[in-house]
Amino acid sequence: MTRRDHTNTDSREARRAAIAPDVVDQLRKRDDSGREPRALTDEGGNPLRCCLRRSAPGEALLLASYAPLRRWAMETGADPGAYEELGPVFIHANPCQEPSPGYPVAMGGDRRVFRTYRADGTILGGQFVEARQSADPVAATALLDVLFDDPEVALVHVRAVEFGCFIFEARRPQPLGPQRLS
Repeated sequence: MTRRDHTNTDSREARRAAIAPDVVDQLRKRDDSGREPRALTDEGGNPLRCCLRRSAPGEALLLASYAPLRRWAMETGADPGAYEELGPVFIHANPCQEPSPGYPVAMGGDRRVFRTYRADGTILGGQFVEARQSADPVAATALLDVLFDDPEVALVHVRAVEFGCFIFEARRPQPLGPQRLS
């Protein structure tokens, strides 16, 4: 097995992705449960899935239901069946900047589960991540690399431990060509 250099936190070995802008636009109108999202003025500190940063006090946000595995399955042709989940996500009420490349440090600092999925959409396993590791881009990127060393892992969902909420996803690295977030 070759050793990787994890000092480059902008490594795009695994494609880390916020919710795609076109999907965020859809969620602003009607969420994945078929409802209008709930508008709120934020007190600050909520994890924004549109730009992978924490909200600031006074920002106009929406709370929407999101089915990340369903959306991924529609792109890939997978059939997650009973593994499909729906959960709450905070997004900006208006268009915002896309996240910076690399591990989203602002989304760390809390305990996380890095849940792995097979290409057919079924859960393969998961890795509990302590707060200090989720806040460290080098350690978190190294863990993603280790998870993707398993050829069965197609997708990783990073989720909050306390609430189980989807935070962001990492997709299996592409062998050649430019990396695109979808």
